[in-house]
Amino acid sequence: MQMLQHNGKLVVEIAGVMPNPTIDKLYEGVEIARKHQADLLLAVGGGSVCDYAKAVSVSVHCEEDPWEKYYVRMEEPSCETLPVGCVLTMVGTGSEMNAGAVITNPHTHQKIGHVFADEKIMPKFAILNPIYTLTLPHYQMVAGIYDIFNHICEQYFSGEDDNTSDYISEGLMRSVIHASRIANQNPQDYEARSNLMWAATWALNTLVSCGKSTDWMVHMIGQSVGAYTDATHGMTLAAVSLPYYRHILPYGLQKFKRFAIHVWEVDPSGKSEEQIAQEGLSAMEDWMKELGLVMHLSELGVTEDMLEGIADGTILLPGGYKALEHDEIVAILKESLK
Repeated sequence: MQMLQHNGKLVVEIAGVMPNPTIDKLYEGVEIARKHQADLLLAVGGGSVCDYAKAVSVSVHCEEDPWEKYYVRMEEPSCETLPVGCVLTMVGTGSEMNAGAVITNPHTHQKIGHVFADEKIMPKFAILNPIYTLTLPHYQMVAGIYDIFNHICEQYFSGEDDNTSDYISEGLMRSVIHASRIANQNPQDYEARSNLMWAATWALNTLVSCGKSTDWMVHMIGQSVGAYTDATHGMTLAAVSLPYYRHILPYGLQKFKRFAIHVWEVDPSGKSEEQIAQEGLSAMEDWMKELGLVMHLSELGVTEDMLEGIADGTILLPGGYKALEHDEIVAILKESLK
């Protein structure tokens, strides 16, 4: 604030943007931006703040209710939008270089992401300085690390063709694993934190989705969990990932085998394809535990009586190796709860 004011900028703060920003907070920000005739939204924070700024951007000059327009009907902006800039203090979402904005409606227990088709919704600039992330609590750092990794998985575990995007994804995943182990032991390691920051951007700026149908079911389940618990996003993903991947493994066996060999360096000698694939997920599980990620939904406050509601709130997408049904979501949630 001092820096901006020193340079003669008229700055009004929308304070208190929370993790999992809510629709009520969005309404508040829209009113503040309208009142002060804002011409730029500067998001200083992590993915939630960047997402929030984009949601405000498309809503300020729109007379329709943003929840109904953008998150129920999934429409594109039909009005002028405000430019957004980002200064990252936490990495994970890649929101600094994409057109996505996730908003939570606590009244309906829905957490929905809208990835806008128009590139003008993307931030006009993003300042990525790893030093700004070094004071982040360990819990939030590792949650962000898993969010990066899972973004890549969501795109990687789709399709069966020989796709250059998959080779890029494998390199990014290996980089995240390597840097995460260093940062986990020494969060002040600048090189590790800078590599994680750069990987987060490339994980979700549309690069590795080229030529891919993409999956996103871990995110759909995790976001529904977040709508019920307000839990940290990366931890909701960590809690549901392994039960989900073990459920779909038979339908994408070749890719899970490749994942095991190319990402986790599993030795395939004398093993069946399924053994190799399962060993890869076991290696992933060991890494997740090493980082200290949440492995069970019960750790996030989920109880068995919530499972049907969480499943009801899970958006079913067709891009992965198996299109899931409601009962399968409930079964995955039950497995995640243990």
